[in-house]
Amino acid sequence: MSDDKPVRHLLGLSGGKDSAALAIYMRDKVPEMEYFFADTGAELPETLEFVDLMEDYLGKKITRLNAGRGFDYYLKLNGNFLPTARSRWCTINLKLKPFEEFVGNDPVISYVAIRADEPYRTGYISTKPNIKAIYPFKEDGKVKDDIIKILEESGIGIPKYYDWRSRSGCYFCFYQRKIEWIGLYENHPDLFEKAKEFEDYHRNLGRNHSWSQDEYLEEMLARKDEIKEKFQLINQNKKPKNLVDVVLDEDGDDDGCLVCFK
Repeated sequence: MSDDKPVRHLLGLSGGKDSAALAIYMRDKVPEMEYFFADTGAELPETLEFVDLMEDYLGKKITRLNAGRGFDYYLKLNGNFLPTARSRWCTINLKLKPFEEFVGNDPVISYVAIRADEPYRTGYISTKPNIKAIYPFKEDGKVKDDIIKILEESGIGIPKYYDWRSRSGCYFCFYQRKIEWIGLYENHPDLFEKAKEFEDYHRNLGRNHSWSQDEYLEEMLARKDEIKEKFQLINQNKKPKNLVDVVLDEDGDDDGCLVCFK
């Protein structure tokens, strides 16, 4: 890193539990830390409330990226084609590019909230030579139980959406499991309807696209009780406090996008 400019210390908040815990963990260790949140314009209300809560706790402004250029803006730029797991233009335009623009050419240390019990994950690593990623939780051997403890002892707790969802990110995220889509319907029916309208738009143009990849939201909703019963059957012996404690098998492996969810 260049000696011409002071090194900036950056920590991105996704609205998820791990990045929040890391911000709390590092607050007094790195007083000069800068915090940022890439607002996609499609966040859950609970996520925005949680980011505001974190801002109060940290006692510093959390810089909001993407001002005026949310999901709808980039949807039009991408010909109104919805993002998919194979074409994640949402992540590129709403998370990665805004971060690198925020960094510019300054020398930066980026603090990444990957835990010690996630040895297979690295998170987003920029190719820009002025950005160095470090992993405090990995270095200090912190695992999931430690993260929950940090959040609880701080008084912050975990975001409210974890009662029915296992991730942060956009309300229509295509990495959601079916039980989470049902959770969206039951907790935010207006947002579920907006997600359904995106699918309807594509179908009206003769395109074969669904958020869940194997069925449309209206089909999923028609078998809501079946999905909930299957979820309860799979997890009947686990007695989870919330969805973040559950490992669901119905949709297979789930890597998701760490830039959005951590």
